[in-house]
Amino acid sequence: MLPFLIQIEDGLPVSGQIIQAVRKAMLTGQLTAGDEFPSVRTLSQELRISPTTAHKVVAALKDSGYLASRPGIGMVVTTPDLPAHDERLDHLQPFCADLLKEAGDLHLAFDDVVTALCHAAEENKFQEPGGRHPATGRKSKP
Repeated sequence: MLPFLIQIEDGLPVSGQIIQAVRKAMLTGQLTAGDEFPSVRTLSQELRISPTTAHKVVAALKDSGYLASRPGIGMVVTTPDLPAHDERLDHLQPFCADLLKEAGDLHLAFDDVVTALCHAAEENKFQEPGGRHPATGRKSKP
């Protein structure tokens, strides 16, 4: 079993989808520094992809600093401290596009989307870095 979730979609490069899924698992804490990462063979077999594609994924993650080779262990997660702000925004972009498409399909205005996001933030007790509430900007009480 893989230590991250993925559902391969048609029409998009498989390697990019896997890399995105692994990065998401790292951002959400599903994968943490020191965790063993599946071998090329395991990735290939579990995801039913070619070993070449699996190798491409592992090499790209290693080149980006997300994985490191450890003698006698194999690849381990070396989560960078925190990806750059732009990288985190890039990760969020597809979800924003989906949200805006759905809002358009429902004939909702952009202000309605912002209101819905604020409401969802309230319901989920979302806080910005530094413990500030996204709508009021006030620091939350512990």
